[in-house]
Amino acid sequence: MREARTPHEGCGRSREGSWRRSAAGFARALLCVVFATLFTVHFPHSAHAAKKQPSTFGKESIFGKVNTQVDHTQPMRLQGDQLIYDKAGNRVIARGNVEIYYNDNILTADEVVYDQGGGTLTAIGNVTLKEPQGNVIRADRYTLTDDFRDGFVQSLSVVSQDQSTITADRAVRRGGNVNEFENGRFTPCKSDGGTPPLWCLSAARIIHDADAATITYQDAYFEIYGQPVFYLPYFQTPDPSVKRKSGFLTPQYGHSSTLGYITGIPYYWAIAPNYDLTLTPTYLSDQGLLMQAEWRHRLANGQYNVKLAGIDQNYHDLPTDGSSPGDIKNYDGLRGSVETHGVFSLSSWWKFGWDVTAETDDQFRRFYKLDSVLVTDRVNQVYLTGQSDRNYFNATLYQFQGLLSTDTPQTEGYTHPIINYNYVFNDPVLGGELKWNTNVLSFTREDGAVIDPLTGQSANSNMNRIVTELKWRRRLTDAIGISYTPFADVRGDAYQYDNFNDPADATATTPGTFVGSETVTRGIVDGGMTVSYPWVANTQSASHIIEPIGQIVVHQESIPQRQLPDEDAQSLVFDDTNLFATSKFSGYDRIETGTRANVGLQYTFQSHDGGYARFLAGESYHLSGDNIYLNPGRDADGNFIYTPVSGLETTRSDYVLGVYLAPIDEFRIISQSRFDQGNFDLRREDAAMVFNFGPLSTQVGYSYNNDTILVDPTDPDPTQQELLASATLRLTDRWSVGGMTRYDIDTGDLRYDSVQIKYADECFALTASYIESNYTEQTIEADRTFMLRFELKHLGDFAAKTDALDFNLGGDERVN
Repeated sequence: MREARTPHEGCGRSREGSWRRSAAGFARALLCVVFATLFTVHFPHSAHAAKKQPSTFGKESIFGKVNTQVDHTQPMRLQGDQLIYDKAGNRVIARGNVEIYYNDNILTADEVVYDQGGGTLTAIGNVTLKEPQGNVIRADRYTLTDDFRDGFVQSLSVVSQDQSTITADRAVRRGGNVNEFENGRFTPCKSDGGTPPLWCLSAARIIHDADAATITYQDAYFEIYGQPVFYLPYFQTPDPSVKRKSGFLTPQYGHSSTLGYITGIPYYWAIAPNYDLTLTPTYLSDQGLLMQAEWRHRLANGQYNVKLAGIDQNYHDLPTDGSSPGDIKNYDGLRGSVETHGVFSLSSWWKFGWDVTAETDDQFRRFYKLDSVLVTDRVNQVYLTGQSDRNYFNATLYQFQGLLSTDTPQTEGYTHPIINYNYVFNDPVLGGELKWNTNVLSFTREDGAVIDPLTGQSANSNMNRIVTELKWRRRLTDAIGISYTPFADVRGDAYQYDNFNDPADATATTPGTFVGSETVTRGIVDGGMTVSYPWVANTQSASHIIEPIGQIVVHQESIPQRQLPDEDAQSLVFDDTNLFATSKFSGYDRIETGTRANVGLQYTFQSHDGGYARFLAGESYHLSGDNIYLNPGRDADGNFIYTPVSGLETTRSDYVLGVYLAPIDEFRIISQSRFDQGNFDLRREDAAMVFNFGPLSTQVGYSYNNDTILVDPTDPDPTQQELLASATLRLTDRWSVGGMTRYDIDTGDLRYDSVQIKYADECFALTASYIESNYTEQTIEADRTFMLRFELKHLGDFAAKTDALDFNLGGDERVN
């Protein structure tokens, strides 16, 4: 039986005797147990892996392929303190500060013997060879051919451009691109004095084949701080210059309270330079075998990918949140999903793409952690976009789908398609700018949205709509600085819809009148003027602008629209950003009517050192006509189509205030508030803060809404408050800590939070994360996850996680 070799000095502390004797050092480091699971026979460093887990170490440059095309016409320049011509031995001997330049190679040594007959160079003493690709080779003695291709090295040390090193007792270069290192050591880590590096690979033989782009280790040990933690008789990796190579990727490990023990070994297949396939069979001890595959393809004008996932589900294995067994039984059998993304440039102006995910049920991807538990809606789209200097065209097919068990057909639908076209006329019209906008929409809701009273059967709701409008604007300024902006809009709409409930006739308990089929046209004309008078004051340190703004908008007194379906104007948030909009709805299906005045006061501060502040406060007055913001109507489920308490439903609107502060580049605040016009109570608040100071980076978002008490006075919890915050603190050059939280202030619950600690140096990165989620729904359970991920430079990364922390730590499982 062959004895294990005695490792060399330099990579780690010397180990004498067999591996069995050296194994005592294995128990000295807890981390060794984790590292031991990292290695398989072949780890490709692929573009696929880099995409999934971006490297901590940035762009790497090491072991670049040697240029074997030697230009023999180039002269070899040799100089030294002393030159000796040995005519009898056909040799030239250079001594003292010897330097040789040849084909971008630079060789320095104490002495160089050039054997003209044998065609070899022998460098002796303090030998340094700088190769064209950036590697630096140091040795006590170096013999190579005169074209610098073949040779051998004793007491070798190779330092690459990224400071990775190979040391060896002896090395031989063959064919210009194959280097064999005897009793070699490889590490990208730095070490001081006699301290071993954090990790290294030592092997009886290390073979670097630049043509095959591989590094092969024979009779190898993986060491941490000089302690051997793993032995491999044969180990091969692509050299670090390789971006794509077929082979097994890093294994995946984990544990979940709902999935059990998780083990997966991805296989990456680099089929061609522009397309590849990754297969990931993952065994889940509590659920079975989850199969995943990803196909990626890059073409001359774009790229696309397709991801597949599936499992043969046994519904008895699924957890429940108290749902009836019949509900869980719906998930029995084949469950899976298809996810695909693509984008292609058809020309310099046109772009085509898609973003589509199809799944067998709404909980598959969240349950198997393919999506975040926070993903509660699915929006699929296929689009075509064209844009030039004055034209914009977009056609998009949408599919909307709610992923919560409480979602109804009212939350699911299709657009096939929605088309937007915008054109800005090149020449002024009446001295102003003229725009032409056209919107076409074809929309369908799924079965079950409405019930036909004649047949008692569910029916699809369909709507087809075309809107075209001309918008004219012109800005004028008089001699004292008052700015006048007159505007006028002309618009025509045509609707065809069927199987809808009349929104104006519906209540919270009774659906509206059923509309079988109807066609409606309408014409809309509005106009008005915006007037502002900025007052400017300049000081030595800053400028101040106070600007009162007034606007009058005149529409038709009333437009028949309350009975029309509303698909794209359901979002209605009144704040400073739309205070001076001619219509404050988010889409075309609803438009302002009557006459309205909007007034505001804006103050802007700009310091000469870069500080900035802007405040805008104002309100809106409904002067005459039908106030469309009042009595919005309800859908087939009895829900308001848009909020009836937007702050615009009264003659005098609520007050709005926008605050934008940036006193320094590192600190910014945005606040958008709405206050009740009667008692000045806060109705809505959206605020965000970004603060970066030295090693600290923070972001905080806060939202508040108490309009629900006006919608439903019986609601025991009328307010809605939520806090979203994240922070990262760099403790040292290598250590950082960060975290984020999503906190429901009304209930006092942490909906989602995480803490992360990270260490990263030139050769190793370790990230430990704790994530807590308190969302529950059918098979989705609240969980706490601990994840450990580390990267070894040039060898890949490893990740393990568990969401069964209470059990593992000896506590009781929490049931939500």
